[in-house]
Amino acid sequence: MHDGGGGRGDPIGAGAGAAGAGTGGGVPKPCARLTARQALAAVADTYTELPVPPATASPGPDGPLGWPGYDAARARARTATGEDESVVTAVADLAGAQAVVLSFEFRYLGGSLGERTGDRLEAAYAEARKRRLPVVSLIATGGSRMQEGMRALSQLQRVARQSALHQAAGLAQLAVVRDPTTGGGWATLGAAADVILALPGAQIGFAGSRVRPPDADPSAYSAEGQFAAGQVDAVVPPDRLRGALRRWLRLLAPAGRPAGADATPAPPPAALGASGLPETGWDAVVRARAAGRPRAEAYLRAYFDDREELSGDRCGGTDPGIRCGFGRREGRTIAFVAQCGTATRPAGFRTAARLVRLADRLGIPVLTLVDTPGAANDAVAERAGAGAAIADAFAALATTEVPVTSLLIGEGGSGGALALAAPGRLWATPDSYFSVIAPELAAAILKRDEGQVHDTAEQLRIRPQDLLELGIIRGIVPPAGYGATDREGVTDREGVTDREGTTDREGTTDRDG
Repeated sequence: MHDGGGGRGDPIGAGAGAAGAGTGGGVPKPCARLTARQALAAVADTYTELPVPPATASPGPDGPLGWPGYDAARARARTATGEDESVVTAVADLAGAQAVVLSFEFRYLGGSLGERTGDRLEAAYAEARKRRLPVVSLIATGGSRMQEGMRALSQLQRVARQSALHQAAGLAQLAVVRDPTTGGGWATLGAAADVILALPGAQIGFAGSRVRPPDADPSAYSAEGQFAAGQVDAVVPPDRLRGALRRWLRLLAPAGRPAGADATPAPPPAALGASGLPETGWDAVVRARAAGRPRAEAYLRAYFDDREELSGDRCGGTDPGIRCGFGRREGRTIAFVAQCGTATRPAGFRTAARLVRLADRLGIPVLTLVDTPGAANDAVAERAGAGAAIADAFAALATTEVPVTSLLIGEGGSGGALALAAPGRLWATPDSYFSVIAPELAAAILKRDEGQVHDTAEQLRIRPQDLLELGIIRGIVPPAGYGATDREGVTDREGVTDREGTTDREGTTDRDG
Protein backbone atom coordinates (compact mmCIF):
# COMPACT_ATOMS: atom_id res chain seq x y z
CA MET A 1 0.00 0.00 0.00
CA HIS A 2 1.10 3.60 -0.43
CA ASP A 3 2.47 5.05 2.77
CA GLY A 4 -0.08 7.13 4.65
CA GLY A 5 2.10 8.31 7.49
CA GLY A 6 1.57 5.29 9.72
CA GLY A 7 3.51 4.73 12.88
CA ARG A 8 2.27 7.91 14.54
CA GLY A 9 0.37 6.09 17.27
CA ASP A 10 -2.42 3.58 17.44
CA PRO A 11 -5.99 4.59 16.61
CA ILE A 12 -8.34 5.24 19.49
CA GLY A 13 -10.50 2.31 20.51
CA ALA A 14 -11.21 -0.93 18.71
CA GLY A 15 -13.50 -1.68 15.81
CA ALA A 16 -16.71 -3.64 16.37
CA GLY A 17 -17.37 -6.29 13.80
CA ALA A 18 -21.13 -6.61 14.33
CA ALA A 19 -23.36 -5.52 11.51
CA GLY A 20 -26.63 -3.68 11.82
CA ALA A 21 -27.66 -0.40 13.38
CA GLY A 22 -25.47 1.85 15.52
CA THR A 23 -26.35 4.90 17.57
CA GLY A 24 -24.61 8.18 18.20
CA GLY A 25 -25.38 8.31 21.93
CA GLY A 26 -22.38 8.36 24.23
CA VAL A 27 -19.82 8.01 21.42
CA PRO A 28 -16.45 9.76 21.53
CA LYS A 29 -15.96 12.98 19.64
CA PRO A 30 -14.77 12.71 16.03
CA CYS A 31 -10.99 12.72 15.75
CA ALA A 32 -8.31 11.67 13.31
CA ARG A 33 -7.70 8.17 14.62
CA LEU A 34 -11.16 6.85 15.43
CA THR A 35 -12.12 3.48 14.00
CA ALA A 36 -14.43 3.41 11.01
CA ARG A 37 -17.47 2.71 13.16
CA GLN A 38 -16.53 5.23 15.82
CA ALA A 39 -16.11 7.92 13.19
CA LEU A 40 -19.46 7.00 11.66
CA ALA A 41 -21.27 6.97 15.00
CA ALA A 42 -19.61 10.23 16.02
CA VAL A 43 -21.36 12.17 13.24
CA ALA A 44 -24.61 10.21 12.82
CA ASP A 45 -27.62 9.81 15.08
CA THR A 46 -28.23 6.31 13.75
CA TYR A 47 -26.90 4.26 10.89
CA THR A 48 -27.60 0.96 9.18
CA GLU A 49 -24.88 -0.83 7.29
CA LEU A 50 -25.33 -1.57 3.62
CA PRO A 51 -25.10 -5.23 2.59
CA VAL A 52 -21.72 -6.44 1.38
CA PRO A 53 -21.89 -6.77 -2.44
CA PRO A 54 -20.75 -9.92 -4.22
CA ALA A 55 -17.13 -9.92 -5.34
CA THR A 56 -16.45 -8.85 -8.92
CA ALA A 57 -13.32 -11.01 -9.09
CA SER A 58 -12.20 -14.32 -7.58
CA PRO A 59 -8.45 -14.07 -7.00
CA GLY A 60 -6.43 -17.07 -5.89
CA PRO A 61 -4.41 -17.44 -2.72
CA ASP A 62 -2.65 -14.26 -1.60
CA GLY A 63 -4.62 -12.06 -4.00
CA PRO A 64 -4.37 -11.36 -7.73
CA LEU A 65 -0.56 -11.09 -7.62
CA GLY A 66 0.00 -14.08 -5.35
CA TRP A 67 1.78 -11.72 -2.95
CA PRO A 68 3.40 -13.92 -0.27
CA GLY A 69 1.74 -13.41 3.11
CA TYR A 70 -1.15 -11.24 1.82
CA ASP A 71 -3.84 -13.62 3.08
CA ALA A 72 -2.15 -13.76 6.47
CA ALA A 73 -1.95 -9.96 6.62
CA ARG A 74 -5.66 -9.67 5.92
CA ALA A 75 -6.42 -12.26 8.58
CA ARG A 76 -4.42 -10.26 11.14
CA ALA A 77 -6.27 -7.08 10.09
CA ARG A 78 -9.63 -8.81 10.58
CA THR A 79 -8.61 -9.97 14.03
CA ALA A 80 -7.34 -6.53 15.04
CA THR A 81 -10.28 -4.52 13.71
CA GLY A 82 -13.27 -6.85 13.49
CA GLU A 83 -13.63 -5.73 9.85
CA ASP A 84 -13.15 -7.74 6.69
CA GLU A 85 -12.35 -4.70 4.53
CA SER A 86 -10.97 -1.18 4.84
CA VAL A 87 -14.31 0.64 4.48
CA VAL A 88 -17.70 0.45 6.18
CA THR A 89 -20.67 1.73 4.16
CA ALA A 90 -24.00 2.68 5.67
CA VAL A 91 -27.15 4.76 5.34
CA ALA A 92 -27.04 7.25 8.17
CA ASP A 93 -29.35 9.82 9.72
CA LEU A 94 -27.74 13.13 10.65
CA ALA A 95 -30.34 15.23 12.47
CA GLY A 96 -33.04 14.29 9.97
CA ALA A 97 -30.84 14.48 6.89
CA GLN A 98 -30.11 11.08 5.38
CA ALA A 99 -26.86 10.29 3.59
CA VAL A 100 -24.85 7.31 2.44
CA VAL A 101 -21.67 7.37 4.51
CA LEU A 102 -18.35 5.78 3.56
CA SER A 103 -16.14 5.40 6.64
CA PHE A 104 -12.57 4.13 6.34
CA GLU A 105 -10.80 1.84 8.81
CA PHE A 106 -7.15 2.87 8.80
CA ARG A 107 -6.07 -0.07 10.97
CA TYR A 108 -7.13 -2.43 8.17
CA LEU A 109 -4.00 -2.36 5.99
CA GLY A 110 -3.73 1.40 6.25
CA GLY A 111 -7.26 2.00 4.97
CA SER A 112 -5.95 1.05 1.53
CA LEU A 113 -8.14 0.49 -1.52
CA GLY A 114 -8.25 -2.99 -3.01
CA GLU A 115 -10.70 -4.73 -5.31
CA ARG A 116 -13.15 -5.57 -2.54
CA THR A 117 -12.96 -1.94 -1.33
CA GLY A 118 -13.89 -0.87 -4.85
CA ASP A 119 -16.84 -3.28 -4.85
CA ARG A 120 -18.19 -1.74 -1.66
CA LEU A 121 -17.68 1.85 -2.76
CA GLU A 122 -19.32 1.23 -6.13
CA ALA A 123 -22.32 -0.46 -4.51
CA ALA A 124 -22.67 2.36 -1.96
CA TYR A 125 -22.71 5.03 -4.66
CA ALA A 126 -25.29 3.07 -6.64
CA GLU A 127 -27.49 2.83 -3.55
CA ALA A 128 -27.11 6.56 -2.92
CA ARG A 129 -28.29 7.37 -6.45
CA LYS A 130 -31.17 4.92 -6.14
CA ARG A 131 -32.33 6.67 -2.95
CA ARG A 132 -31.42 10.18 -4.19
CA LEU A 133 -29.09 10.70 -1.23
CA PRO A 134 -25.85 12.65 -0.81
CA VAL A 135 -22.61 10.81 -0.10
CA VAL A 136 -20.46 11.67 2.92
CA SER A 137 -16.95 10.19 2.96
CA LEU A 138 -15.06 9.88 6.27
CA ILE A 139 -11.62 9.26 4.81
CA ALA A 140 -8.51 7.81 6.42
CA THR A 141 -6.41 5.97 3.86
CA GLY A 142 -2.86 5.49 2.67
CA GLY A 143 -3.88 4.94 -0.95
CA SER A 144 -3.95 1.88 -3.19
CA ARG A 145 -3.06 -1.58 -1.87
CA MET A 146 0.38 -2.62 -3.14
CA GLN A 147 -0.32 -6.32 -2.56
CA GLU A 148 -2.94 -6.17 -5.34
CA GLY A 149 -0.82 -4.11 -7.73
CA MET A 150 -2.50 -2.55 -10.74
CA ARG A 151 -5.75 -4.33 -9.90
CA ALA A 152 -5.87 -2.15 -6.79
CA LEU A 153 -4.83 1.04 -8.57
CA SER A 154 -7.57 0.56 -11.16
CA GLN A 155 -10.16 0.91 -8.38
CA LEU A 156 -9.53 4.63 -8.55
CA GLN A 157 -11.13 4.65 -11.98
CA ARG A 158 -14.20 2.89 -10.56
CA VAL A 159 -14.45 5.42 -7.75
CA ALA A 160 -13.94 8.36 -10.12
CA ARG A 161 -16.71 7.08 -12.38
CA GLN A 162 -19.12 6.69 -9.48
CA SER A 163 -18.31 10.19 -8.27
CA ALA A 164 -18.96 11.58 -11.75
CA LEU A 165 -22.27 9.70 -12.02
CA HIS A 166 -23.29 11.10 -8.64
CA GLN A 167 -22.51 14.63 -9.81
CA ALA A 168 -24.43 14.09 -13.04
CA ALA A 169 -27.43 12.98 -10.97
CA GLY A 170 -27.44 16.36 -9.19
CA LEU A 171 -26.49 14.92 -5.81
CA ALA A 172 -24.01 16.38 -3.33
CA GLN A 173 -20.77 14.84 -2.10
CA LEU A 174 -19.09 15.86 1.15
CA ALA A 175 -15.72 14.65 2.41
CA VAL A 176 -14.29 14.67 5.91
CA VAL A 177 -10.53 14.31 5.62
CA ARG A 178 -9.16 12.43 8.60
CA ASP A 179 -5.57 11.49 9.39
CA PRO A 180 -3.98 10.41 7.13
CA THR A 181 -5.55 10.90 3.71
CA THR A 182 -3.05 10.31 0.94
CA GLY A 183 -2.69 8.75 -2.49
CA GLY A 184 -5.71 7.85 -4.58
CA GLY A 185 -8.11 8.19 -1.68
CA TRP A 186 -7.32 11.90 -1.56
CA ALA A 187 -7.24 12.25 -5.34
CA THR A 188 -10.70 10.70 -5.79
CA LEU A 189 -13.04 10.63 -2.80
CA GLY A 190 -11.40 13.60 -1.09
CA ALA A 191 -10.44 16.19 -3.67
CA ALA A 192 -13.44 15.42 -5.91
CA ALA A 193 -16.01 16.23 -3.21
CA ASP A 194 -18.18 19.33 -3.47
CA VAL A 195 -17.36 20.33 0.11
CA ILE A 196 -14.16 19.23 1.86
CA LEU A 197 -13.84 19.50 5.64
CA ALA A 198 -10.51 18.58 7.25
CA LEU A 199 -9.71 17.69 10.84
CA PRO A 200 -6.93 19.76 12.45
CA GLY A 201 -3.45 18.36 11.96
CA ALA A 202 -4.53 15.70 9.49
CA GLN A 203 -1.91 14.67 6.95
CA ILE A 204 -3.37 15.33 3.50
CA GLY A 205 -1.70 14.99 0.14
CA PHE A 206 -1.25 12.80 -2.89
CA ALA A 207 2.18 11.75 -1.58
CA GLY A 208 2.52 9.97 1.75
CA SER A 209 5.34 10.84 4.14
CA ARG A 210 7.65 8.02 2.92
CA VAL A 211 7.42 8.75 -0.78
CA ARG A 212 7.53 12.54 -1.01
CA PRO A 213 10.81 14.42 -1.63
CA PRO A 214 13.00 14.46 1.49
CA ASP A 215 13.23 18.24 1.51
CA ALA A 216 9.46 18.79 1.08
CA ASP A 217 7.81 21.26 3.45
CA PRO A 218 5.62 19.08 5.72
CA SER A 219 3.14 21.93 6.25
CA ALA A 220 2.13 21.66 2.59
CA TYR A 221 0.79 18.18 3.37
CA SER A 222 -1.26 19.23 6.39
CA ALA A 223 -4.91 20.17 6.76
CA GLU A 224 -3.90 23.73 7.55
CA GLY A 225 -1.54 23.93 4.58
CA GLN A 226 -4.12 22.54 2.19
CA PHE A 227 -6.68 25.05 3.49
CA ALA A 228 -4.26 27.93 2.91
CA ALA A 229 -3.72 26.65 -0.62
CA GLY A 230 -7.44 26.58 -1.40
CA GLN A 231 -7.71 22.78 -1.50
CA VAL A 232 -10.11 22.29 1.43
CA ASP A 233 -13.04 24.44 2.47
CA ALA A 234 -12.55 24.44 6.23
CA VAL A 235 -10.48 22.95 9.02
CA VAL A 236 -13.10 21.89 11.54
CA PRO A 237 -12.31 21.04 15.19
CA PRO A 238 -13.50 17.56 16.17
CA ASP A 239 -16.19 18.83 18.54
CA ARG A 240 -17.73 20.93 15.74
CA LEU A 241 -17.66 18.39 12.93
CA ARG A 242 -21.06 16.84 13.70
CA GLY A 243 -22.79 20.22 13.57
CA ALA A 244 -20.91 21.33 10.46
CA LEU A 245 -21.94 18.23 8.52
CA ARG A 246 -25.56 18.66 9.55
CA ARG A 247 -25.61 22.29 8.44
CA TRP A 248 -24.06 21.44 5.08
CA LEU A 249 -26.51 18.61 4.48
CA ARG A 250 -29.43 20.88 5.37
CA LEU A 251 -28.17 23.41 2.83
CA LEU A 252 -27.24 21.10 -0.02
CA ALA A 253 -29.63 18.19 0.44
CA PRO A 254 -32.65 19.16 2.55
CA ALA A 255 -35.08 16.33 3.16
CA GLY A 256 -37.83 16.04 0.58
CA ARG A 257 -36.44 18.56 -1.91
CA PRO A 258 -36.83 17.29 -5.47
CA ALA A 259 -34.27 18.31 -8.06
CA GLY A 260 -34.67 21.92 -9.13
CA ALA A 261 -37.29 22.69 -6.49
CA ASP A 262 -35.46 25.80 -5.26
CA ALA A 263 -34.63 27.12 -8.71
CA THR A 264 -36.78 30.25 -8.53
CA PRO A 265 -34.89 33.55 -8.52
CA ALA A 266 -33.44 34.82 -5.27
CA PRO A 267 -34.94 38.23 -4.37
CA PRO A 268 -32.46 41.11 -4.43
CA PRO A 269 -31.54 42.29 -0.92
CA ALA A 270 -32.75 45.65 0.36
CA ALA A 271 -30.13 48.39 0.27
CA LEU A 272 -28.40 48.98 3.60
CA GLY A 273 -26.87 52.36 2.88
CA ALA A 274 -28.03 55.73 1.55
CA SER A 275 -31.54 56.09 0.17
CA GLY A 276 -31.16 59.17 -2.02
CA LEU A 277 -29.66 59.03 -5.49
CA PRO A 278 -26.35 60.80 -6.27
CA GLU A 279 -26.55 64.15 -8.04
CA THR A 280 -23.40 63.77 -10.13
CA GLY A 281 -21.21 60.99 -11.44
CA TRP A 282 -18.40 61.92 -9.08
CA ASP A 283 -20.84 62.02 -6.20
CA ALA A 284 -21.70 58.38 -7.02
CA VAL A 285 -17.99 57.47 -6.96
CA VAL A 286 -17.40 59.15 -3.61
CA ARG A 287 -20.39 57.43 -2.00
CA ALA A 288 -19.43 54.01 -3.34
CA ARG A 289 -15.87 54.41 -2.06
CA ALA A 290 -16.85 55.71 1.37
CA ALA A 291 -15.18 53.75 4.17
CA GLY A 292 -18.40 53.49 6.17
CA ARG A 293 -20.56 52.13 3.36
CA PRO A 294 -22.13 48.71 4.10
CA ARG A 295 -20.09 45.90 2.58
CA ALA A 296 -20.66 42.24 1.73
CA GLU A 297 -20.62 40.96 5.31
CA ALA A 298 -23.42 43.33 6.33
CA TYR A 299 -25.54 42.27 3.36
CA LEU A 300 -24.97 38.56 3.93
CA ARG A 301 -25.77 38.88 7.62
CA ALA A 302 -29.01 40.77 6.92
CA TYR A 303 -30.11 38.49 4.07
CA PHE A 304 -29.52 34.96 5.40
CA ASP A 305 -30.78 33.20 8.49
CA ASP A 306 -27.64 31.04 8.50
CA ARG A 307 -24.91 30.20 6.00
CA GLU A 308 -21.79 28.14 5.34
CA GLU A 309 -18.89 29.15 3.13
CA LEU A 310 -16.62 27.45 0.62
CA SER A 311 -12.97 28.43 0.40
CA GLY A 312 -10.45 28.18 -2.38
CA ASP A 313 -10.30 27.60 -6.10
CA ARG A 314 -8.95 24.00 -5.95
CA CYS A 315 -6.03 25.27 -8.04
CA GLY A 316 -3.78 26.43 -5.22
CA GLY A 317 -5.27 29.83 -4.48
CA THR A 318 -7.62 31.75 -2.21
CA ASP A 319 -8.91 35.31 -2.30
CA PRO A 320 -9.97 36.90 1.00
CA GLY A 321 -11.78 39.57 -1.01
CA ILE A 322 -14.55 37.23 -2.12
CA ARG A 323 -17.09 35.20 -0.14
CA CYS A 324 -18.78 32.13 -1.62
CA GLY A 325 -21.19 29.67 -0.05
CA PHE A 326 -24.76 28.63 0.60
CA GLY A 327 -27.29 30.14 2.98
CA ARG A 328 -30.83 29.63 4.21
CA ARG A 329 -33.42 32.34 3.69
CA GLU A 330 -37.05 31.82 4.61
CA GLY A 331 -36.66 28.06 4.55
CA ARG A 332 -34.85 27.60 1.25
CA THR A 333 -31.24 27.45 0.14
CA ILE A 334 -29.62 30.19 -1.94
CA ALA A 335 -26.02 30.15 -3.12
CA PHE A 336 -24.03 33.37 -2.93
CA VAL A 337 -20.93 35.02 -4.34
CA ALA A 338 -19.99 38.32 -2.71
CA GLN A 339 -17.17 40.68 -3.60
CA CYS A 340 -15.87 42.55 -0.56
CA GLY A 341 -14.76 45.83 -2.12
CA THR A 342 -11.20 44.84 -3.01
CA ALA A 343 -9.66 44.05 -6.38
CA THR A 344 -10.73 40.49 -7.19
CA ARG A 345 -7.85 38.08 -7.74
CA PRO A 346 -7.77 35.13 -10.16
CA ALA A 347 -8.42 32.69 -7.31
CA GLY A 348 -11.53 34.68 -6.42
CA PHE A 349 -12.97 34.40 -9.92
CA ARG A 350 -12.19 30.67 -10.04
CA THR A 351 -13.82 30.13 -6.63
CA ALA A 352 -16.89 32.03 -7.80
CA ALA A 353 -17.10 29.91 -10.97
CA ARG A 354 -16.79 26.78 -8.83
CA LEU A 355 -19.67 27.94 -6.63
CA VAL A 356 -21.94 28.83 -9.57
CA ARG A 357 -21.38 25.48 -11.27
CA LEU A 358 -22.04 23.57 -8.06
CA ALA A 359 -25.27 25.51 -7.47
CA ASP A 360 -26.30 24.87 -11.06
CA ARG A 361 -25.74 21.13 -10.69
CA LEU A 362 -27.74 21.01 -7.45
CA GLY A 363 -30.57 23.22 -8.79
CA ILE A 364 -29.98 26.05 -6.29
CA PRO A 365 -30.49 29.73 -7.28
CA VAL A 366 -27.57 32.13 -6.96
CA LEU A 367 -27.20 35.63 -5.55
CA THR A 368 -24.12 37.69 -6.42
CA LEU A 369 -23.13 40.90 -4.66
CA VAL A 370 -20.95 43.04 -6.92
CA ASP A 371 -18.45 45.35 -5.27
CA THR A 372 -14.92 45.72 -6.63
CA PRO A 373 -12.78 48.50 -8.09
CA GLY A 374 -11.84 45.91 -10.71
CA ALA A 375 -9.86 42.75 -11.28
CA ALA A 376 -6.39 42.62 -9.76
CA ASN A 377 -3.91 43.63 -12.47
CA ASP A 378 -0.52 43.21 -10.84
CA ALA A 379 2.16 40.89 -12.17
CA VAL A 380 1.26 38.17 -9.67
CA ALA A 381 -2.34 38.19 -10.90
CA GLU A 382 -1.25 38.00 -14.53
CA ARG A 383 1.01 35.03 -13.81
CA ALA A 384 -1.88 33.37 -11.97
CA GLY A 385 -4.04 33.55 -15.09
CA ALA A 386 -6.22 36.60 -14.51
CA GLY A 387 -7.64 36.60 -18.02
CA ALA A 388 -8.53 32.90 -17.99
CA ALA A 389 -10.05 33.16 -14.52
CA ILE A 390 -12.26 36.09 -15.52
CA ALA A 391 -13.28 34.27 -18.69
CA ASP A 392 -14.23 31.24 -16.60
CA ALA A 393 -16.44 33.37 -14.35
CA PHE A 394 -18.16 34.91 -17.37
CA ALA A 395 -18.74 31.42 -18.81
CA ALA A 396 -20.13 30.04 -15.55
CA LEU A 397 -22.78 32.77 -15.31
CA ALA A 398 -23.54 32.65 -19.03
CA THR A 399 -24.23 28.91 -19.08
CA THR A 400 -25.88 28.23 -15.74
CA GLU A 401 -29.48 27.06 -15.93
CA VAL A 402 -30.48 28.18 -12.43
CA PRO A 403 -31.50 31.83 -12.05
CA VAL A 404 -28.83 34.26 -10.92
CA THR A 405 -29.77 37.53 -9.20
CA SER A 406 -27.11 40.24 -8.91
CA LEU A 407 -27.01 43.37 -6.80
CA LEU A 408 -24.43 46.12 -7.26
CA ILE A 409 -23.73 47.26 -3.69
CA GLY A 410 -20.74 49.55 -4.24
CA GLU A 411 -18.09 49.91 -6.89
CA GLY A 412 -18.62 48.28 -10.25
CA GLY A 413 -15.18 48.38 -11.76
CA SER A 414 -15.12 47.29 -15.38
CA GLY A 415 -14.88 43.60 -16.39
CA GLY A 416 -13.86 42.51 -12.90
CA ALA A 417 -17.33 43.48 -11.71
CA LEU A 418 -19.23 42.54 -14.85
CA ALA A 419 -17.90 38.97 -14.68
CA LEU A 420 -20.07 38.38 -11.60
CA ALA A 421 -23.11 40.37 -12.74
CA ALA A 422 -25.98 38.28 -14.03
CA PRO A 423 -26.88 39.12 -17.62
CA GLY A 424 -30.29 40.78 -17.55
CA ARG A 425 -30.83 40.35 -13.79
CA LEU A 426 -28.73 43.10 -12.23
CA TRP A 427 -30.03 45.59 -9.67
CA ALA A 428 -28.18 48.44 -7.97
CA THR A 429 -28.27 50.24 -4.64
CA PRO A 430 -28.39 54.05 -4.49
CA ASP A 431 -24.79 54.21 -3.20
CA SER A 432 -23.21 52.34 -6.11
CA TYR A 433 -21.82 53.00 -9.55
CA PHE A 434 -20.80 50.89 -12.57
CA SER A 435 -18.24 52.07 -15.10
CA VAL A 436 -16.35 50.77 -18.09
CA ILE A 437 -13.26 52.22 -16.41
CA ALA A 438 -12.49 54.27 -13.31
CA PRO A 439 -12.97 58.00 -14.01
CA GLU A 440 -9.37 58.78 -13.03
CA LEU A 441 -8.02 56.20 -15.46
CA ALA A 442 -10.33 57.38 -18.22
CA ALA A 443 -9.09 60.94 -17.75
CA ALA A 444 -5.47 59.74 -17.83
CA ILE A 445 -6.02 57.78 -21.05
CA LEU A 446 -7.69 60.81 -22.62
CA LYS A 447 -4.78 62.99 -21.41
CA ARG A 448 -7.05 65.18 -19.36
CA ASP A 449 -5.81 67.02 -16.28
CA GLU A 450 -6.96 66.16 -12.76
CA GLY A 451 -9.50 68.95 -12.79
CA GLN A 452 -11.45 67.16 -15.50
CA VAL A 453 -11.95 63.91 -13.58
CA HIS A 454 -15.35 65.06 -12.29
CA ASP A 455 -16.49 65.94 -15.81
CA THR A 456 -15.24 62.58 -17.06
CA ALA A 457 -17.25 60.78 -14.38
CA GLU A 458 -20.33 62.65 -15.55
CA GLN A 459 -19.70 61.78 -19.20
CA LEU A 460 -19.32 58.08 -18.38
CA ARG A 461 -22.89 58.05 -17.00
CA ILE A 462 -22.16 55.73 -14.10
CA ARG A 463 -24.86 56.70 -11.56
CA PRO A 464 -27.57 54.14 -10.71
CA GLN A 465 -30.21 56.26 -12.45
CA ASP A 466 -27.97 56.45 -15.54
CA LEU A 467 -27.53 52.69 -15.53
CA LEU A 468 -31.28 52.23 -15.34
CA GLU A 469 -31.90 54.57 -18.24
CA LEU A 470 -29.20 52.86 -20.31
CA GLY A 471 -30.83 49.48 -19.69
CA ILE A 472 -27.85 48.05 -17.78
CA ILE A 473 -29.78 47.35 -14.57
CA ARG A 474 -33.34 46.22 -13.95
CA GLY A 475 -33.97 48.59 -11.09
CA ILE A 476 -32.63 50.53 -8.12
CA VAL A 477 -33.16 48.70 -4.85
CA PRO A 478 -33.82 51.05 -1.92
CA PRO A 479 -33.42 50.45 1.80
CA ALA A 480 -36.29 48.56 3.42
CA GLY A 481 -39.36 50.77 3.67
CA TYR A 482 -38.31 53.12 0.88
CA GLY A 483 -39.64 53.20 -2.65
CA ALA A 484 -37.72 52.12 -5.72
CA THR A 485 -37.06 54.48 -8.61
CA ASP A 486 -37.49 53.54 -12.26
CA ARG A 487 -36.02 55.31 -15.27
CA GLU A 488 -38.90 57.77 -15.43
CA GLY A 489 -38.22 58.94 -11.87
CA VAL A 490 -41.40 57.31 -10.62
CA THR A 491 -41.21 56.12 -7.03
CA ASP A 492 -43.04 53.03 -5.84
CA ARG A 493 -43.12 52.40 -2.09
CA GLU A 494 -44.44 48.86 -2.38
CA GLY A 495 -41.44 47.14 -3.98
CA VAL A 496 -38.75 47.19 -6.62
CA THR A 497 -39.65 48.85 -9.91
CA ASP A 498 -37.72 47.63 -12.93
CA ARG A 499 -36.95 49.55 -16.08
CA GLU A 500 -40.17 48.40 -17.72
CA GLY A 501 -42.14 49.85 -14.83
CA THR A 502 -43.21 46.41 -13.55
CA THR A 503 -43.47 46.22 -9.78
CA ASP A 504 -43.46 43.20 -7.49
CA ARG A 505 -44.69 43.78 -3.94
CA GLU A 506 -42.08 41.34 -2.68
CA GLY A 507 -39.40 43.22 -4.52
CA THR A 508 -38.52 40.32 -6.79
CA THR A 509 -40.45 40.62 -10.06
CA ASP A 510 -38.37 40.70 -13.22
CA ARG A 511 -39.32 41.47 -16.80
CA ASP A 512 -40.45 37.91 -17.35
CA GLY A 513 -42.86 37.96 -14.45
